[in-house]
Amino acid sequence: MVGVVAGGVVTWTRSDSDAGASAAATRPPDPASAARTSFPGLVAASGEPQLAGLRSADPRPGTVGTVAGPFDDRFDLGPLRVRGGVVSGSLHITSDVSDLLELQVLAGFYDARGHFLGTGRFVHHQTEEKQHTGPPSEVESFVITAPARFRDRVSAAVVGVPVLVNE
Repeated sequence: MVGVVAGGVVTWTRSDSDAGASAAATRPPDPASAARTSFPGLVAASGEPQLAGLRSADPRPGTVGTVAGPFDDRFDLGPLRVRGGVVSGSLHITSDVSDLLELQVLAGFYDARGHFLGTGRFVHHQTEEKQHTGPPSEVESFVITAPARFRDRVSAAVVGVPVLVNE
């Protein structure tokens, strides 16, 4: 009988300690315990990422050009098209074959005289709901529609990639 009672105490103690560990695991981390770093002169990012040269490109009417971005060595662009104020194309990832987590394709729109009209953006953001099974895709198609206020004047465009994150 002593063995049965002792076994019950051990079980009760173990269950209590498991509950305490479980409660600790569900508590949010204390922000005061986070590592703090400082980078003198580094300004925190604000707004969406941009690309130099987007406003000063000179695409011919009916064409889509490209502007340089920080990830150009990690992808190839497929056929690009501009029609009816909409730019479309595809991006083939060449750096590795892994899930695409974040992608932004930025488009600059121009009128028939080569005047810059404004921008549009395609955003791919992988969430757990969007995850797929099987091998990752190496190609991401995109469509960027110009803002309505100048969509009917779009004659040409340029695109670039300011954000590309894959595993």
